Amino acid sequence: MNSIFSFFTPKDKKFQPLFEQAGSNVVKISEALLVAVTTNDLEKRKEAIKEVERLEHVGDDITHTIFIELSKNFITPFDREDIHSLAAAIDDIADYIHASAGNIELYNVTNIGDAMVKLAELLVEMCGDLEKAIKELRSFKNIRVIADACVRINSAENQADYVCNLAIARLFEFETNAIELIKQKEILQTLEIATDKCEDAANVLESILVKNA
Repeated sequence: MNSIFSFFTPKDKKFQPLFEQAGSNVVKISEALLVAVTTNDLEKRKEAIKEVERLEHVGDDITHTIFIELSKNFITPFDREDIHSLAAAIDDIADYIHASAGNIELYNVTNIGDAMVKLAELLVEMCGDLEKAIKELRSFKNIRVIADACVRINSAENQADYVCNLAIARLFEFETNAIELIKQKEILQTLEIATDKCEDAANVLESILVKNA
């Protein structure tokens, strides 16, 4: 029981605030992506994609700071490997969202299908759950909040797999332009990988629960 109350205690003034910043940042980047894929205003889409890029750089800085703190501090609030894994997973979410948004612009994709929108919506939900779970690490009083968030993230990832696979199957069935098919398929798969990275982060959180509950 002592391990629960000592986990992320107020004495941890380094890692918890950084993880909370990282969690908030991936929520913002997922929301910017959703704007990019739902707007019909091409200028607004460009602005949203630029915001995704800016936030990805913010995330890189946060991740770098976490790794620097990890190298400097011998005493950490939980296993060093879990700190590294959680930071890396959150960074990967931002990277793949950034890649998805960047490819929409780079490939000049104007036909944003329902599947891309649905995957972006799922990412917003998953990143929101991730942020909620990370905040609970501060006091570790509501273990159920963390566990439930992880379950929802895992469920959403399964849904994302289905949405992506179905969309690609329909592309092969109905899309006659081979170049457009390749563009759409790559963006869909990159979005789906972003959801995989959300699940990776949830798996690290579950590992932390097992070790510290």
